[in-house]
Parts: sequence; C-alpha cells; structure tokens
Amino acid sequence: MTMDEQAGRGRGPESGPDDAALVDRVRAGDARAFEELIRRHAGAAYAVALAVVGTAAEAEDVCQDAWLRALERLDSLREPARFAAWLLQVVRNTARNRLEFRRRREADPLPPDHDVRVADRAQPGPWGELAQRDLRSRLEGALARLDEVPRQVVLLYDLEGWSHRAIGDLLGISEVMSRQHLFQARRRLRKWLAQAAEEEFGDGDRS
Repeated sequence: MTMDEQAGRGRGPESGPDDAALVDRVRAGDARAFEELIRRHAGAAYAVALAVVGTAAEAEDVCQDAWLRALERLDSLREPARFAAWLLQVVRNTARNRLEFRRRREADPLPPDHDVRVADRAQPGPWGELAQRDLRSRLEGALARLDEVPRQVVLLYDLEGWSHRAIGDLLGISEVMSRQHLFQARRRLRKWLAQAAEEEFGDGDRS
C-alpha cells in the first residue's frame, strides 16, 4: 500500500470515489467533493500539524489555514492521485511557517497592552472534563519534548493508524528507522508522563 493509499484510508477502507476523482470534481466546482476530501484526511492533517507546532489549538488553526491553501492551489497539483501526500506537505509547510512566526514574535514581543493571549477553547464543564483537559495538557507537553520526526511517527502510527512504510515514505526514512523512532518515543513519553504524575501527586501529598 502506498503512502497516498494509507493516508486516504485512515482507520478503515473508504467507499465511493478515489481522491483523484474527488479532486477533479472540486476543480469543476463541486464543494461537496472538497468536504469529502476534508473528512478523509482531516485526522492525518491534524496529526502532522500537531507534530510540528505542539499544541492542539495551534494545530487546529494550522489545519484551517492549510485546507484553504490547498483549495487555492489545487490547480497546481499535477498528480491528483497523490493528493494525500501533497496535502500533508502543504500542512507541514503551513505549520513550520506558523512556528517560525511564533519564534519571531517571541523574539520581538508586542507592547504589554496588546492582548496576545490565546483564549481557552474548552468550555467549563464537570470534573471529568477538567481531568481530561489536564491529562491532554500533560500529554501535549510530553509530545512537545520530542524531536519533530519521532513526534510525527508517534502521532501518525498511534493516532492515525498509518503503517511504518507509509510513515517512512512521508518522512523520507526507512521502515526500520520509523519503528526505532516509535519505540524510543513511546519509552520517553511513558517516562515523562510518569514523572509529571509523580510530581503532581507528590506536591499534593506535601500540601
């Protein structure tokens, strides 16, 4: 199975027209065809964006920007059958541009009276939701400590169900290297999450 087939497949086989047919329909003005492409590839796009920028909120923003850019540049896609690989490259470039913008902004901060805070998208909820957000925050923090390549391997393999062959094709590494990245990344994540939990509960015991 090629990387494009793997990316389009997600967690289960797709029914209906293939990506190439959908691209042709989008070019002809079919908005529903573009919605179907989004449905098929949203998960993989989010995983790639999250691997680069490191936070859920920014990853969502990156995906929105990337989908718009993909639509605007769709006529430049020479091989519609390779839409998945092309899209994920658009996502990666968009995410890296956003990361570079963030770094420049941090190096040259805005005036103190300028509101640069990111609003919390989660609405207040019961304690269960609060605990889930706390766990997600710790996981995002641990993922952010990984280098970009192993972070992408973890997200694409564990979250999106990609094969090591497909991941290797996307990242330009061998299947063996993909497996090695996954093994090392999982081990580090377990260690960091355990340390974070120990520090949190340890502080609570001493209070």
